[in-house]
Amino acid sequence: MQETTALITDDKIIFGLLMIILAGIFYTASIKTGFWKAFYSVVPALLLCYLIPAIFTSTGLIEEAGSNLYYMASRYLLPAALVLMTLSIDLKGIFNLGPKALIMFFTGTVGIIIGGPLAILLISAISPETVGGAGPDAVWRGLATLAGSWIGGGANQAAMLEIYKYNPAKYGGMVLVDILVANVWMAVILFGIGRRNRINKWLKADTAAIETLKDKVSAYAASVKREATLTDYMIILGLAFGAVGFAHLGAKGLSSYFSDIPTDSIFGSLTSSFFWLVTIATIIGILLSFTKAKKYEGAGASKLGSIFRFRA
Repeated sequence: MQETTALITDDKIIFGLLMIILAGIFYTASIKTGFWKAFYSVVPALLLCYLIPAIFTSTGLIEEAGSNLYYMASRYLLPAALVLMTLSIDLKGIFNLGPKALIMFFTGTVGIIIGGPLAILLISAISPETVGGAGPDAVWRGLATLAGSWIGGGANQAAMLEIYKYNPAKYGGMVLVDILVANVWMAVILFGIGRRNRINKWLKADTAAIETLKDKVSAYAASVKREATLTDYMIILGLAFGAVGFAHLGAKGLSSYFSDIPTDSIFGSLTSSFFWLVTIATIIGILLSFTKAKKYEGAGASKLGSIFRFRA
């Protein structure tokens, strides 16, 4: 058994402590007066959700190396979160936005994917040590988690962390970059919202399809919203973890099928069972969005998914 100097090593106690921390962060962030309002206007609550547990592990308060909590969260809760958070996607409505909007979306996605390697290339000419690192400490692995977040949100970021094996001790730095960039970009967006009519006129942008989609999404959300019952929660959990079980089954077979591919090649991810687990879970969530299961968004499916994502 691996020796440890951590103060708390029992996973059951660690799990309870982490849940109390998350509950405390969200409770204090919900207070809109006094000290907490001022505090969270400077420090994002999401950052604390990652930062405080990282401080506990780095200071030796709780065990990390010998804990099975991360494995459980990444293999069960994260794919369940992906299923529930894609359950309400309106792909048909997105495609109805037209070719210009879709081209803009995919251009942005490709730009994020290419931007990371280009940034490393440019900085390496000025400060090679900044973008160096080997193994789990390689900077490109951390940038992969950023790309995952900017393309598909926090659940994707956690998935990229697991697939590319970035050093968890340094992951908090990438989360900080993610939050800072998001807040700066949000400020730009909020600034532009107040001037959107002039900006759209200047760019000669036709926003009719976007406004139609916004109205449709709002109307649908209002039409399915209801007070969730125990039956609703059991069905939501059944859909989520049933999909996770199927995803594990498919991931095992597909990773074995591609096992002959060298792991260090460009297609090395195909040998990873976790890669297929995330992929299959996402596909199942998208397929469910075309069925009546989509209505469970009104009972809080994506909220449960968000809870699973924070635990993952």
